[in-house]
Amino acid sequence: MNDFEKDPQSKNTDVVDSIKGFGFSFIFFVLIFAIGVIFNVVGS
Repeated sequence: MNDFEKDPQSKNTDVVDSIKGFGFSFIFFVLIFAIGVIFNVVGS
């Protein structure tokens, strides 16, 4: 076992980081989709 495994910088689990990453990317793509829908409705 190396020194980095004995004393990690962040003590939280990877599940929390995975949920955050998925949530932020999901919200980002929903915003992009919503902007496209808004432009499509306004343009037609």
